[in-house]
Order: sequence, then structure tokens, then C-alpha cells
Amino acid sequence: MPISLGSVQLKIMRVLWSEGKASARQITETLSEEKPIAHSTVQTLLRQLEGKRAVTHEREDRTFVFRPLIKESEVTKSVAQDLLSRVFQGSISGLVAHLLESEEVTPEEMERLQKLVREKSQEVEK
Repeated sequence: MPISLGSVQLKIMRVLWSEGKASARQITETLSEEKPIAHSTVQTLLRQLEGKRAVTHEREDRTFVFRPLIKESEVTKSVAQDLLSRVFQGSISGLVAHLLESEEVTPEEMERLQKLVREKSQEVEK
């Protein structure tokens, strides 16, 4: 089942993946460094993330501390598979072609992509 996260929920998860655990106040402060966000908004989003079983909390002294229940790699895989399926009808080449045509690709990224294609080609030939 795909893991569906909104953009701010994803930012909260990134804080938790980076820190391992954090209070709602710590998350609010971290996110507010980029763009101000209300503490109540962060609390609401954390409750939603608990409902999705993406985070859990425990009490440390008088503070709820949240930690992730899902791995970043699980979310990345789920979102990528959902995009591939819904937008590109499962066509990996369609997705890659779209990205290459519509995004700026650095020489380093192009070299990495070519290496990945060579490695995958060798796997497929076996």
C-alpha cells in the first residue's frame, strides 16, 4: 500500500529521520528556520502521521517525543512507484525521458545515470 504524505508531513519526517527523535517544539523550530510554521500545525500533522502509522511518540518527562516508524527508503520507494504507475503508466523509460528533457542535468548526474543503466543492463543480460 502506498505511503501518502503531504509536503509538510514529508518535511516533518525528514527532521525525524535526521534526528532520530524530536519533540513537536523541536520540529517546529527546525522547520521554521526555512519558513515559519505554527506549532499547532506541527502538532496536528504529527497526529495525522501517527494515524498513518508513520510515527509514534513516547513521554520523556513532561514532553512527547516523536520518532519515525517508517524508513526514508520506504517512503521514497512508495512515492516513486506511485508516480511511475499513476503518471507514466509503469514506463520507466517514460519517466527518465521526461526528467532528462524537462530538468537540468549536471555532467555528474549524467555520468551516474549512465553507470546505473550499464549496471542494470548487465543484470538483465544474466
